[in-house]
Amino acid sequence: MPSTRRPSYRAGARRPPTARGESGSSDVISASKDSPAGGHATGPAAPPAQPAPDNVLSFPEPKAKRRRRILQGTIAALAVLVAGILAAAVYSPVLALQTVTVEGTKLLTPDQVRTALAPLQGKPLPQISDNDVTALLQPLVQVKKVTAEARPPSTLQVTVTERVPVALVKQGEAHQLVDVDGVKLSDTADPASIPLPVIDGGGGTLPKDLFHAITGVLGALPADVLARLSNASAKSVDAVELKLVDGQTIVWGNAGEKELKAKVLEALLKAPADPKNPVRTYDVSVPRHPVTR
Repeated sequence: MPSTRRPSYRAGARRPPTARGESGSSDVISASKDSPAGGHATGPAAPPAQPAPDNVLSFPEPKAKRRRRILQGTIAALAVLVAGILAAAVYSPVLALQTVTVEGTKLLTPDQVRTALAPLQGKPLPQISDNDVTALLQPLVQVKKVTAEARPPSTLQVTVTERVPVALVKQGEAHQLVDVDGVKLSDTADPASIPLPVIDGGGGTLPKDLFHAITGVLGALPADVLARLSNASAKSVDAVELKLVDGQTIVWGNAGEKELKAKVLEALLKAPADPKNPVRTYDVSVPRHPVTR
């Protein structure tokens, strides 16, 4: 007779699949691992530690930025190099001044100029300027302008522009060489040896306006005409007269149109002389209508 007892299940025995869809598997599948303290784990084992991910992304540097950085670095290096070279040149004893060459002197001698510039000896050439040279030559009144050029390693080329003498001023028995500005350039004991007109100041000082009227006229004349003059005078600033060495008189008038008057006078003096009608006076006071008498 068939049995009517229902089957019974004991713990640990297999049981039907559950609603979780587990089929043919044991009720509990577990694994254990001794804890560091020697006890049993009470839950699932923790996954092994992983290294922290790098959260900075590295991108290649743009070519334009890289070129700009390289260029800036190169420029900075060159600037430092040039500054070092300049500093070495400015202060280097290799470029110390040893020799001064002088050009353009007539009233002065080159040795006078070198003596005046002696304080510059041993100074590096890059530190010497035209102002330094001008200041040292200022006591030499004959110097109107000066330029200096460094010629490494140790030479300074000095070019002097001197004042141009236009007359001898007679003061008693003394004669002074002067330029167009009335600057006294030197004294002379032999005025006959200097082919320049004499301005006779008499026993006193010629009034400044008359003196400048005369020197202004003399400064406008060509050198060959100036050399033919014996003296110059002025009764007023509008009545300047000149005398040639052969006794002829030049009526100049005032200081107006000096350049034109000088050209007209030069042309008249070059004209052939007429022995039957010698010229005693050249009147260029009205230069567009000159008169000879």
